[in-house]
Amino acid sequence: MSDTSAAFVRTEQVPPSPPPASATGPVKWAKDNLFSTPLYSLLTIAAFYFIYLILANTLPWIANGVWGTSSLAECREALNGVSGGCFSVLTERWNQLLFGFKYPADQYWRPALTFLLFFAAAAPVLFFKLPRQLLLFTALFPFIAFYLIWGGTILTPILALVGFVAGYFVYQHFVAGSFAAGFFGGIATAFVVWIIGGMLIPANANEGALLSTVPSRDLGGFMLNMMLGVTCVSLSVPLGIALALGRQSDMPLIKWICVVFIEFIRGVPLITLLFVASVMLAYFFPPGTTTDLFLRVVIMITMFSAAYIAEVIRGGLAALPRGQYEAADSLGLDYPQAMRLIILPQALKISIPGIVNVAVGLFKDTVLVSVISMFDLLGMIRGPILASTEWNGVYWELLGFASLLFFVVCYGISQYSQWLERQLATDHR
Repeated sequence: MSDTSAAFVRTEQVPPSPPPASATGPVKWAKDNLFSTPLYSLLTIAAFYFIYLILANTLPWIANGVWGTSSLAECREALNGVSGGCFSVLTERWNQLLFGFKYPADQYWRPALTFLLFFAAAAPVLFFKLPRQLLLFTALFPFIAFYLIWGGTILTPILALVGFVAGYFVYQHFVAGSFAAGFFGGIATAFVVWIIGGMLIPANANEGALLSTVPSRDLGGFMLNMMLGVTCVSLSVPLGIALALGRQSDMPLIKWICVVFIEFIRGVPLITLLFVASVMLAYFFPPGTTTDLFLRVVIMITMFSAAYIAEVIRGGLAALPRGQYEAADSLGLDYPQAMRLIILPQALKISIPGIVNVAVGLFKDTVLVSVISMFDLLGMIRGPILASTEWNGVYWELLGFASLLFFVVCYGISQYSQWLERQLATDHR
């Protein structure tokens, strides 16, 4: 072997040693976020101690809970001095908490089926990748839900559907010439169809109906909160869009009507509007007509939330650069086409957090209907359940259950809005 070849010595590369556990993973995260400074360390320890105090008293109370008694006295006897929750009130009064105390017990399947159909109807709207043909069921769902929950003659939801269809065709016919003519013409046509059709439906049409009639006064429980929340949010979004566009209109009459409406409604507390719906709104309808309380409450809550949504959408419209409007003009689009294809999609995307904020607040505010003797979930707790001799004195279990239901719905809405924002964040990709 030559000297040159002997000079080559085979060397093996030693792999680098892994970093210590304190430099990666949960340990590093805790050091960076919880114990980075002495002050943060002290606050972290205090927070952990506060959480420990809460769990140390709450978890045994939940674990020792009683679920099988029929009264508070029996529950306390079963606990025998041990700290525990009387959750038997939930199993004993679950039907009143969910459906109210007047809805017929043998008809609970009707609101339950409506609740399941609601998810099928909302899916094409919430998840735009689903087939668009499913939107036909979404359009029919309000009339199906009305018939299932209220019952009575099927002619009523059919008449309501015919009115909307007639108004849509009138809108399509006149919108090409004037957006205002198409919009107000469609609304007028729908009301004309409903008034004439209402005169043609016989007074005894509800007798012998396939589904027994349930008056609105018999609705209650969490079902009433869901109905008010879904109905008012669904109606207030398109009405808020119309008010926002009307406030930016070049026609002075329409602009000032929208301005006065928005500013007046936003300056009045919701509870005041509910009292107006309960006492005074009936005076604005023709003499001799009886207006359903549920309808009056829906009108007032929808007007209240629509005023706030209009301002949120107006902020989204103002955030768009002027070039977007000029681009629509350069393409030769008229006003409805420009709004539908270019302006509103971008404005609504900007306005998603504000709209969701109004929707969550509106859903929580539905508990205010208990002050006008509508027995929603909170009204059932404060009224028939706590007023009974069996469960007078049970508070934490009932209010905790109500809080859990509202949290699940509101948290779901919040998570969906964040997912939708990520799906629509095309300008950051």
